[in-house]
Amino acid sequence: MTWISFVPWLAVMGALMAASAFFSASEAALFYLSRPERLRLARGNRRQRLAVALLADSDRLLTAVLFWNLVANLTYFTLSSIATLQLQRSGNATAAGSVALGALLGIIFFGELLPKTLAVQQPAVVAALLAVPLSAAVRLLDPLLPVFRLANLLSRRLLWPRFQAEPYLRTSDLERAVRLSTSDASLLQQEQWVLENIVSLSEIRADELMRPRVQLRTFRPPVALADLRGGWPQSGYLLVVEPESEEVIGAIALHTLTTAPEQHLERYAEPVVYVPWCTTVARALETLRRQNRRVAVVVNEFGETIGILPVDDILDTIFSHAPSRSERLLRRLPIRLVRPGVWQVTGMTSLRRLVRHFNVAMPQSKSVTVSGAVQEALERLPQPGDTCRWGPFHLCVLDVPERGQLLVELTLGEEESP
Repeated sequence: MTWISFVPWLAVMGALMAASAFFSASEAALFYLSRPERLRLARGNRRQRLAVALLADSDRLLTAVLFWNLVANLTYFTLSSIATLQLQRSGNATAAGSVALGALLGIIFFGELLPKTLAVQQPAVVAALLAVPLSAAVRLLDPLLPVFRLANLLSRRLLWPRFQAEPYLRTSDLERAVRLSTSDASLLQQEQWVLENIVSLSEIRADELMRPRVQLRTFRPPVALADLRGGWPQSGYLLVVEPESEEVIGAIALHTLTTAPEQHLERYAEPVVYVPWCTTVARALETLRRQNRRVAVVVNEFGETIGILPVDDILDTIFSHAPSRSERLLRRLPIRLVRPGVWQVTGMTSLRRLVRHFNVAMPQSKSVTVSGAVQEALERLPQPGDTCRWGPFHLCVLDVPERGQLLVELTLGEEESP
């Protein structure tokens, strides 16, 4: 048997190697895309949008890529084995060994290593380039997907009936990672309270951390630079509302503007996301991250804006040792000792902070702030001189300069007094 007779075999094996390289590069490029790259591709041309659409069902995409790659590799090695056996039967043992070794090294380097290496260098370009043929390959496998899913379900039910998925990450894992990451005591303490702040985001409600609506300055388009001369927004964001209402529809991060036109600042506004008042800050942060936004607008059950939750405030909550909304908005301590046994507390201080500061049990309440607890006890808007009791605390209203900026004098009941 001569080498000429193997030319068709080599041509088919080369095509199969190219197919293996195609699916290897597709897998590496698509799953290597970062979130900003995906968002940029989603606003691109048809091929770029198609690449992002494939990632919307990652299980379907990965199943198709691995299936077709496996088919190409199995067919490739089948042909390689047939060619090797024919060479051996014709007495060309050396040639047979060379073909077997060359086929193995070729598929490893040209079918796996090289395409994946090149794909991760420019994942966005490669993903857009391969999106159309890859989409056809995925659709071609769609009739078989129910069979694969059924086989997967039966294997889990029959072979591993008590199998339970392990949590992706436990809090104890984070704590152990922090403890083992450094031997510096001060750095370990800082990492510990950052970890605690991160975990606490899953317990803090959005309305507990938001900037209240009464604290915000909003602008109705068209917005001119002269409109800001009355004072820079304290939040750092220029909030744009709908022309016919007071609902926030856009925000401009003023610290990101290098230059600003004299007129029509609303053109620089980025869309906002909307979250309900009862959602957790952790879920709000995930929504902001997923949609690549900076400001979440907190709405009540009627869909009305009651405040905003900028990503900067969430990061401040994570990386501050004792994060406080009162310090951030009112520039004063949330809880201040004025004389033995008497404290002054701001109305926007969270009840969670209050009970943690005094180490007492949390009384039942529908409110999340001191101001809300006072209104709940009085069943009306408070006035200076009003007194009430909330759990172990005696509260006396000192000042009500503006809505949401209540100042309260707090004392503990005798049985709770330190």
